[in-house]
Amino acid sequence: MKHNLLNQMKTKSLGAGKHLDGAGLYLVKSRKETGKWILRLPPNGNKRRREMGLGRWPSVSIAEARDQAEDARRAWRNGVDPIAERQKLKQSHSSATVAEMIEGCFAAHKADLKNEGLAGKWMGPLKVHVLPKLGNVAIEEIDQHRLKELFEPIWHTKPVVAKKALSRMNLTLNHAAALGLDVDLQAVPKTKALLGKQRHVEKHFPSLPYIEVPAFYRLILNVLTKSSVWKTA
Repeated sequence: MKHNLLNQMKTKSLGAGKHLDGAGLYLVKSRKETGKWILRLPPNGNKRRREMGLGRWPSVSIAEARDQAEDARRAWRNGVDPIAERQKLKQSHSSATVAEMIEGCFAAHKADLKNEGLAGKWMGPLKVHVLPKLGNVAIEEIDQHRLKELFEPIWHTKPVVAKKALSRMNLTLNHAAALGLDVDLQAVPKTKALLGKQRHVEKHFPSLPYIEVPAFYRLILNVLTKSSVWKTA
C-alpha cells in the first residue's frame, strides 16, 4: 500500500481537490491556501467504511495528520471506533484527564509492544514522573510550561527516563488529538526547546581491538592457571 506520497512543499503547491497521502489519508483543499485532513477507515468486521476529519491544513501539519491517522487506524483495527470515541469525549461535561488519555494511548499501542507492555516498561516512567503530578489535570490544559516544570528536575539527572516519559507524553497528546480534543500538539517540541540540550553524555565501555584479542585470552588463561582456585578445582 502506497503511503507518504505528499511532503510539505507539495502540500503548499497543490490546488483545490482531494489529494492522497496514502493508507486512506487525504488532504482535501477547497483552494490552494486552505484545506482539511480526512482519513478513510476501511470496512472492519461489521463496521462500515468511515471518514474521519483530522483537522484543518495548514494548522495541522502533514506529520501531525499522519500521527493522528496512525492512532485512528490502530484503534480501528482493535475494534474501537475512533469517531464514536471522539464524539463521546465531546459530549462529556468534563474534559478527559491526562491519566485517562495515557491509559487510552497505552491500550491503542500495546499490541505493538513486547508482551503487549505487560512488563510495565512503557508505563513505568509515566507512573513515576507524570501521573502523580499531572494525572488529574485535563489533557487540554497541558502545555510546554507545565511540562517544563515537571521535567526540569530530571532532565539532566535522569536523562534517559526523562526522554522516554516526554516521548510517551507526545504520543498521548497525539492520541487525544485523534479523538478530537483540543490539545497542543507542539507542547513537547516546545518543552524540549525550553529545557535545552541534555548535559548527560553516554559513555560506552571501550572495545578491545580484534588484533589484541588472542593476547588478551592468553593473559586470562595464564592468570587462571596460576591461581589457587584454578589448581584446586
